[in-house]
Amino acid sequence: MAARRRTSSRFPFKSAVFAAVISIFLFRYFAPGGKNETGRNNNNYIVRFREYKKAEDHRRYLESELGLGGGWEWIERRNPAMKFATDFGLVAVEGSVAERVVGEIGKLEMVKDVNVDVSYKRELLGVSDGKKRPGKIFTSMSFSEDEERHHAVAETSNSSIHWGRELLAQKSQVTSLFGADVLWSKGYTGAKVKMAIFDTGIRFDHPHFRNIKERTNWTSEDTLNDNLGHGTFVAGVIAGQDEECLGFAPDAEIYAFRVFTDAQVSYTSWFLDAFNYAIATKMDVLNLSIGGPDFLDLPFVEKIWEITANNIIMVSAIGNDGPLYGTLNNPADQSDVIGVGGIDYNDHIAPFSSRGMSTWEIPHGYGRVKPDVVAYGKDIMGSKISSGCKSLSGTSVASPVVAGVVCLLVSVIPESDRKAILNPASMKQALVEGAAKLSGPNLYEQGAGRVNLLESYEILKIYQPRATIFPGILDFSDCPYSWPFCRQPLYAGAMPIMFNATILNGMGVIGYVESPPIWNPSDEDGNLLNIHFTYSEIIWPWTGYIALHMQIKEEGAQFSGEIEGNVTLTIYSPPSPGEKTKRRSTCVLHLKLQVVPTPPRSKRILWDQFHNIKYPPGYIPRDSLDVRNDILDWHGDHLHTNFHIMFNMLRDAGYYVETLGSPFTCFDARHYGTLLLVDLEDEYFAEEIEKLRDDVINSGLGLAVFAEWYNVDTMVKMRFFDDNTRSWWTPVTGGANVPGLNDLLAPFGIAFGDKILNGDFSIDGEQSRYASGTDIVRFPSGGYVHGFPLLDSSESGATQNVLSNSGSGKADSPILGLVEAGEGRIAVYGDSNCLDSSHMVTNCYWLLKKLLDFTSSSARDPLLFSPSAKQDMAIYVDDNQLPSRRTDVNFSSYSAVLGQDLICRRDSRFEVWGTKGYNLHVRGRNRRLPGYPIIDLGRGLNSTTANPFKVKHSKVTERRNKGDTQGNHLLGILNGDELDMPVLVGSHWLVPAAIAITGVLLFLSIWRIRQRRRRRKRGSGSGRLGNL
Repeated sequence: MAARRRTSSRFPFKSAVFAAVISIFLFRYFAPGGKNETGRNNNNYIVRFREYKKAEDHRRYLESELGLGGGWEWIERRNPAMKFATDFGLVAVEGSVAERVVGEIGKLEMVKDVNVDVSYKRELLGVSDGKKRPGKIFTSMSFSEDEERHHAVAETSNSSIHWGRELLAQKSQVTSLFGADVLWSKGYTGAKVKMAIFDTGIRFDHPHFRNIKERTNWTSEDTLNDNLGHGTFVAGVIAGQDEECLGFAPDAEIYAFRVFTDAQVSYTSWFLDAFNYAIATKMDVLNLSIGGPDFLDLPFVEKIWEITANNIIMVSAIGNDGPLYGTLNNPADQSDVIGVGGIDYNDHIAPFSSRGMSTWEIPHGYGRVKPDVVAYGKDIMGSKISSGCKSLSGTSVASPVVAGVVCLLVSVIPESDRKAILNPASMKQALVEGAAKLSGPNLYEQGAGRVNLLESYEILKIYQPRATIFPGILDFSDCPYSWPFCRQPLYAGAMPIMFNATILNGMGVIGYVESPPIWNPSDEDGNLLNIHFTYSEIIWPWTGYIALHMQIKEEGAQFSGEIEGNVTLTIYSPPSPGEKTKRRSTCVLHLKLQVVPTPPRSKRILWDQFHNIKYPPGYIPRDSLDVRNDILDWHGDHLHTNFHIMFNMLRDAGYYVETLGSPFTCFDARHYGTLLLVDLEDEYFAEEIEKLRDDVINSGLGLAVFAEWYNVDTMVKMRFFDDNTRSWWTPVTGGANVPGLNDLLAPFGIAFGDKILNGDFSIDGEQSRYASGTDIVRFPSGGYVHGFPLLDSSESGATQNVLSNSGSGKADSPILGLVEAGEGRIAVYGDSNCLDSSHMVTNCYWLLKKLLDFTSSSARDPLLFSPSAKQDMAIYVDDNQLPSRRTDVNFSSYSAVLGQDLICRRDSRFEVWGTKGYNLHVRGRNRRLPGYPIIDLGRGLNSTTANPFKVKHSKVTERRNKGDTQGNHLLGILNGDELDMPVLVGSHWLVPAAIAITGVLLFLSIWRIRQRRRRRKRGSGSGRLGNL
């Protein structure tokens, strides 16, 4: 018994120790800065200065302004760039004071800005976790050289290409396919061309290279060698001399910049130092094989501008995210960089090659043409790590092919004349003007076409500095090359058609537009075309843009035919050394446009681009939660990017689709059959809500809405610690902004819920996949609603699914609704993945067409309007059951609505540019979210009309929003939620502290129980317990 008592008395103590250990473990695991931040640079920041000075001078400046200590310290960088002046410093800041210290540094007069020292990770031969993360990644190969050749097709390919024929050519020298031997025979071999290769390094004694001039290491590892093989392969494609894998410029001077570790990691600071060294040592050509979707990474982007401004020709891979559109990688998507896509030996665009257009300009503008050119990027032979050759594929292989071509072309120009003639613009002019246009791919797949070395050689031989526009021709009759413009003609009354071209200025690093562009029609019919221009008044570095906003005048409403002519633009640059007058050049853009009479209203659809938010800058999550390899919604959500197949389908069905990049007040509803809202993330101005109600009920506008999932619990759980930025990322919104959509649809008695539904269903034999869609929780009586037994994967739905599975089966969830609303018609559906070509499982174009036939023409499909689907009673839930907004997210940082002025921009009809829109009474207020003063939608939304359609508008919005504010705030605290934007990791102390305190309390409670037992035992013998 005594033994048992001793065991029993020790048990609480062991339990307490165990609880303490668990608490410490939880503290370490959940604390940001614990498990997820064990790497280098957890609190390192890049301080960019306004001037170049020695690093020591920058250090002394910070110390004099901030003082020593204070939670920060200067980090010494020991690399070859330190013998030159620099424009940045690297500082380590303690997490507990990071916000204060970073703020103080950013306010200093000589400091430009402060940014996290971002890490970049490379995907070696496709081996990675497969997740597209913020920041940049090393452009991956499409497959390993060790894979079976007949399995080489990328999984994302939807191509019907027969690969067997090209396998016969896999041993062909890529140099001979471009005719490099012709230039070799003339004595041009890349001699005295300084070629910078930013990669994984190279071994000094590699037998394939005759002219390795310098190897530099910019990483934290103490080696110059390539232990991965990628840098060696790239160098071999450019300058190898082995007979089995010849490079283009065997006599080029190789400067190997080792910017990636053996663990395939790099940092912004390493790149910035290496870039500065490349500038100081006057490199001629630079090949860069990294890329990513973040074109707002300012330290990186602006340093690329500086690189090209210093006359270094940069070549970069466009990315391996094909065949999806809108997937261009940065920096290849920059106009001053030569962006390279990949093709196979049959001149087909490689499935892995990323497609344009650029998405920087969306929603108010239109993307630029990229890639610039394409080159062979499949089964290319290059050097192995020590000796021998191997075959690889990917745009990071196509990029050094073009870099090798550029090196060879540079050597054609006498060394004394190179700096006067060659620059990033003149080289791009030679490449795009000499390229061979491929039959089949459009300009956003191939750019100017396949690189043609010999044609570019002929251009450079007689080159005189000039400015040009790329592309130089927009021909609506040239299909499919001019897609999407050749798919839809112009007509009077339409939203302006926008075309964004690049100005290439070979005359100087800086140029100016002398006078506004001029439209010169070839005949009288051309006067029916009205063009407004936006353009770069200052062209730097080497490049600018000119955007055409084209609109047919009202007097051309019945015109049918072609309009042809030229747009001219005069550019000038300062005189070069030895010259006395400005350099001047006139650019020409030739237009050949198709025009048709204005289509009937029922055939005109307006696509809402304005309320779309994409990554960057915010964490906009993917629409389908089943997709694990692409966590960001970064493809632009545009008709001509990830909705391009839907656009083609609508055109085939006879619909004319226009784009609205401004608020709803900026279009005239009387001209359109349907307003199409798909996968929208932004909020809505109160004026938009009021106008849309009037447009539908009184003007007969049709409204088709395709929503997406929205669930706060799921969003909270989707947060992740990004190793690149060393900060927590949490979604700005769900797949769509359902609370915003519910505000928009409230006047019609329609609302979506917060379920996340998945499953297969069939309508009239058409099989469909519902992928992370939402449900309908409000719908007016008299409408038609279709529901199906789908699985709810949201947090709240998991328990219900278990109960349903144990019972008779899953209940039907309403997902499709159709109703007449006054003079107009409304159709709503809870999922948009079936329209989005990014991650589509099955398409629902058949359903879209039926819905548009209803909303635009009042055509009723018998199956959709079957008596069994009609709602005799309204579907209704209380306001407190509707999805709530996240009030712990600073949504206004990403919104085009919150805190912004309502204004019609240059994508609108010319007559409303710069105004608030059609027939609008200006209220002088901006849209705000809950947690701020509530929106007053006005009596107009609640007023009754002569129309029998009854509008029920929520009157408890304010109460619900107040409750949401408290509830979501508490939810965020309990889940350790952070802001949606990158924030300082050291500030996330609340959850770990709570866990630690809980552990201490548990320890004390168990210790107290143990003390009571001791006293009870002693009291039984001595009676002392009674004295306590």
